[in-house]
Amino acid sequence: MTAGSSLTRGNLETADALRLVVGRLARRLRQHSVGGLTLSQRSALVTLERSGPLRMGDLAAIENVSKPSMTGIVGRLEERGLVRRVPDSEDRRSTRVGVTKTASALLAKSRRLRSAYLAERIGRLSPEERELLVSSVALLDRMINE
Repeated sequence: MTAGSSLTRGNLETADALRLVVGRLARRLRQHSVGGLTLSQRSALVTLERSGPLRMGDLAAIENVSKPSMTGIVGRLEERGLVRRVPDSEDRRSTRVGVTKTASALLAKSRRLRSAYLAERIGRLSPEERELLVSSVALLDRMINE
């Protein structure tokens, strides 16, 4: 490690602590989800909800999984009535996959439950701690978007 390096002992210790806390928070939030979805299924649904209907290959690329894996994920979501295949208006030989109203409602309910879980815990903080948390959220957002 060089003197000007960001890989100082303090930065590495902070990075380790942050990684562990964020991982634990993510696990807790997953426990407050609904619908019994796997991480891959939930991620695919969120992507489809945000992006609109996508071709299977495009969805696989966005989700960084193989096309056969995405075919399996979509198949299981389709069996549950959470996605539907629609003809591709640009290429009639292809189909696009989109979320159903059921999926949108499920995702909205899951978001509400997870937000309520966090809001309840934030409510236990002092005003100073809440202010620090707001600042920390902004810093984290900047870190991941740089």
